[in-house]
Amino acid sequence: MESFLFQATIYLGAAVIAVPLAARLGFGSVLGYLLAGIVIGPVTGLVGSETQDLQHFAEFGVVMMLFLIGLELDPRALWAMRQRLIGLGGSQVVLTMVAVMAGAMLMGYDWGTALAIGMIFALSSTAIVLQTLTEKGLMRTSGGRSTFSVLLTQDIAVIPMLAALPLLAVPAITTLTQDGSLQRVADDHHDTHTTISLVEGLPAWGVTLVTIGAVILVILAGTYLTRPVFRYIHHARLREMYTALALLLVASTAVLMTMVGLSPALGTFLAGVVLANSEFRHELESDLAPFKGLLLGLFFITVGAGINFDLFFADPAYILGLTAAVMLIKGVILFAIAIVFRIKGKDRWLFTLGLAQAGEFGFVLIAFSVQQGVLVDALAGQLLLVIALSMLITPLLFIIYELLGRRASDSDEEEHDEVDEQGAVIIAGIGRFGQIVNRLVQSAGFKTVVIDSNLPTVQMMRKFGFRGFFGDPTRPDLLNAAGLPDASVLVVAIDDKASANKLVAYARKARPDLHIIARARDRVHVYELYDAGADDIVREMFDSSLRAGRYVLENMGLSEFEAAEIETAFYQHDRMALRELAELWQPGVSLVDIPEYVKRANELNNDLETAFAARQQAADHKDSA
Repeated sequence: MESFLFQATIYLGAAVIAVPLAARLGFGSVLGYLLAGIVIGPVTGLVGSETQDLQHFAEFGVVMMLFLIGLELDPRALWAMRQRLIGLGGSQVVLTMVAVMAGAMLMGYDWGTALAIGMIFALSSTAIVLQTLTEKGLMRTSGGRSTFSVLLTQDIAVIPMLAALPLLAVPAITTLTQDGSLQRVADDHHDTHTTISLVEGLPAWGVTLVTIGAVILVILAGTYLTRPVFRYIHHARLREMYTALALLLVASTAVLMTMVGLSPALGTFLAGVVLANSEFRHELESDLAPFKGLLLGLFFITVGAGINFDLFFADPAYILGLTAAVMLIKGVILFAIAIVFRIKGKDRWLFTLGLAQAGEFGFVLIAFSVQQGVLVDALAGQLLLVIALSMLITPLLFIIYELLGRRASDSDEEEHDEVDEQGAVIIAGIGRFGQIVNRLVQSAGFKTVVIDSNLPTVQMMRKFGFRGFFGDPTRPDLLNAAGLPDASVLVVAIDDKASANKLVAYARKARPDLHIIARARDRVHVYELYDAGADDIVREMFDSSLRAGRYVLENMGLSEFEAAEIETAFYQHDRMALRELAELWQPGVSLVDIPEYVKRANELNNDLETAFAARQQAADHKDSA
């Protein structure tokens, strides 16, 4: 017991220290777990042989991940994405698998081993790439959406890969069973994973029927059995029972698939897809997410702890060469696919460099391949090193993308629309905020010129009869073409805070007399825009919040007139306070770290409460009189 607690302390302590540090440095949580495992394993030797036993337990986190992925994949959504999934994702997986397999066969490996290696390197890191795309705000770009489609296809492709890997070991079993050695390995593997088999001793047609029956059972149980079971659990009114049921669903499905000789991941993924439209989907996600995260983290730590650095230092040039070759092959294929599917400019580089690494599912396939006898331990160790190195290089690839993306953006400037209209009102940005402003101003009879850098949004506007120009609103030449020298009003409705600040500063410098109305995301952005030279600043949620507050007052017994008076008074006080506090704001410093700001903000809040209290007393006195 003491030994177990000591090991648990080491693993958890390493994760708590390394993962937040890696996340803050922009490397992602997966790399943090890997580095933690490397430190407590090969570097310091704090953990040893128990890592392999622990890895078998941690692999249940991968099963949970596939169940949760299935929950996210509504069959109708999958059908709507079929072109991207089959075209982009399917071509990437197949072409990479074939190219890597050919390279492995040229190196002397048999076709089964080469195919397994191709499967392993056809996958990219979903965890690292999605986290990086989200952190850098790239998910909404064309390159980000294309990258996501490929990652989704890869996640789905893991299922048939896991199902196919055991078949690649069949020839080896046939040739080596005469001396009994491999038969003992197969028996050991069988004993390790299950003690009951529903297909053992059955003829081929019987195995097929039982397997199909198990799959149908999972579908029917997920469709018809989960609702009454959840209702039964609901009557217990015990929160932990929901968690127990969620774990039971995953574990029982995994056991059933193992009993019929299929991958547990296949069954849990299928169960997740079946439950994707269930009203209990979000409950399942919230219950399983912590377990999935911890077990996956433990899995990655054990992978890092199990990396054989002696193997790396024995021939570092060979390992580095393999890593470079894999990433180069994937990069060339991705770049070619981007050209075929007309992904342009910086999106093409994002698509290519973002997916060029190997991924965490490669660790899963390697471990499974070793268990099935497809890969030998020495080769598996080399492949683990290549995957880990490629993932460690990924942050550098995104830095290269940012450099190449700037050049691509410069070359894309010529694709922007030529602005051939001028108006008294220029609107920069035509999202949800800018659309309302544009419609209101045009309905009053004033001409507007709209510029937005989001081409689909501009195209959608044109379908509804509103003309807009595609281009970067911060470009001086586009602003001048839109009539900035003679315009009366500039509306800045850009999502990106830095771009909005830049545009306001340039417009104020170019036209000191221009009236600038800008949208702010929050209070700090108000101060930034005020400092840049905006005249009227509208917080995107402020006015709607005031209206909601007025409705609350009306439903608490106040008349419409009284509620409107309070709303107006609050608005005027907040506007006055905002201008006063803007003078105390310091760029780059958190508001709570500016003592004068905090003190004055508290004083103003007290003034507001005092004013409203006095107003209420006066109203009460008037009513009593």
